[in-house]
Amino acid sequence: MIEQVRIKNLGVIRDATLDLSPGLTVLTGETGAGKTMVFRSLNAVFGAKADPTLVSTGQEQAVVEVDAVLTQALVAQATELGAQLDDGNVAIISRHINVGGRSRSFVGGVSVPSGVVSDMGEQLVAVHGQSEQLRLTKASQQRVILDRFGSTPVLHVLREYQELWARAQQLRQEISDLTLDESARARELEKLTKHIAVFDKLKPQVRELDQLDDEAARLGNSEVLYAASSAASAALEGDESDQLHVLSLLTQARKALEREQVFDPALTQLVARVKELEVVAADVAADVSAYVDAIDASPARLEYVESRRAALRKASRDFDSLEDFIEWVTTNQPRLAQLSGGDEAINDLREELSAVMDDAQAKAAELTQARTKAAHHFSQLVSQELASLAMPGARVEFSLEQTQLGPFGADDISLGLVSRPDSPLVSIAKGASGGELSRIMLAVEVVLASADPIGTFVFDEVDAGVGGAAAVEVGKRLANLAKTAQVVVVTHLPQVAAFGDKHLVVSRESDDQVHSSSISEVTGAQRVTEISRMLAGLTSSQAGTQLAEELLAVAETFKDGLT
Repeated sequence: MIEQVRIKNLGVIRDATLDLSPGLTVLTGETGAGKTMVFRSLNAVFGAKADPTLVSTGQEQAVVEVDAVLTQALVAQATELGAQLDDGNVAIISRHINVGGRSRSFVGGVSVPSGVVSDMGEQLVAVHGQSEQLRLTKASQQRVILDRFGSTPVLHVLREYQELWARAQQLRQEISDLTLDESARARELEKLTKHIAVFDKLKPQVRELDQLDDEAARLGNSEVLYAASSAASAALEGDESDQLHVLSLLTQARKALEREQVFDPALTQLVARVKELEVVAADVAADVSAYVDAIDASPARLEYVESRRAALRKASRDFDSLEDFIEWVTTNQPRLAQLSGGDEAINDLREELSAVMDDAQAKAAELTQARTKAAHHFSQLVSQELASLAMPGARVEFSLEQTQLGPFGADDISLGLVSRPDSPLVSIAKGASGGELSRIMLAVEVVLASADPIGTFVFDEVDAGVGGAAAVEVGKRLANLAKTAQVVVVTHLPQVAAFGDKHLVVSRESDDQVHSSSISEVTGAQRVTEISRMLAGLTSSQAGTQLAEELLAVAETFKDGLT
């Protein structure tokens, strides 16, 4: 759910804050006041392509921030990104759009790719404008709708099919690589054989060169390391020269203080601190002494280290680093067996490909069966919704025709419309008017919400091309959808606005700019005035006021019947 939206320097909106609530929120206002810009701000924050022309004239950057309540799955994803969440799993999701064309997205204060926000948005919000209505006419979108409605029975089979399809593509690529011309194949085999033979002989380890470099530095400078550490050892704990050293001096200091501490209790604390120094000095002295004893000045070891370093550098000279050499060999070792196997390896791959394609064909048939069942149920439910949206006798039907196997199965899926009982089935792209397309999209979303719930729906002009009784029915379906989801609707129809649980008005200031104070909630008499303006174009019309009150009463009665 979205709790609040903050918009700054986006089109005609210079600074606005929208507090949203559960249920149905309607946004109304005069043409040009900025209603649609509110919709575009939500579209932008959830990953739509950044449009620098949206930045307000004279400004360098537009910013949209949304306080969104995350699902548990998204909480885990946001936490992994390092995002900061407020109480109640609320994250601030924002989009910064620069006038120069660049944009940045943030989740919980962490900069993330816009694709990440887009993926999160798909789980949080369904944003629908007139462009989304046009997408409903696209075959690819129609397939997505059917699969989404089919839910687990369809999606589970689809995932299994796509695993088989991916394996088939991989096998085709391997076969193609192996059937290169003989000279290219021989060159690749020679390269693999040479590098893998060296690898098997040396058996290099990750970070081994770094470790050998450190050891070579120690061995090559063993004399100066021995002299320095021996001098340090003598200074700490003495040697045969019996010179003064740190440990003896600390002991003298402690004993001197201990003798006189009976005269001043303050010396007792100093004695304790000197004892601590003695302990630390003794530990350091022991470590330095152990270091002296461990110094290896063996010429044979130095010779081995230098030889090993040279061999590893020679082995990895065709790569950026020793680690790249190790990774390359690990990745390409299976390829050596394939190339060495020749025609036999190719035949094995072809046999496996044939078996995988047989499995894919069977799984595609299972997918078609699951989709066909879902399509029939979908048609029934959406057609019922259309009857409630003043389209009696209209129905939608999915058509599934068999085609060649592809990434999504073997189904050519299209969505058709029968607009009246005596009308033929035609594609939605050809047979639906703008108003019908709006209602079909709303009906589809209501049905999808029952099969695949989502937290928030945002509609812009969902009532485009609709009026009269049909507009009232649109308002009813939106109110019904708002029983189980948060719904935000930008509308110009009073019949729709009357069904809102919360009514926000976007008003234009005298300087043609929308400020934070110009988006406000209206209730009571103010709401009646706004509905009257939408009905009659007048705010002081008595007839308009009476009609507005009647319309609000009808809407309230309907909503009371939903609870």
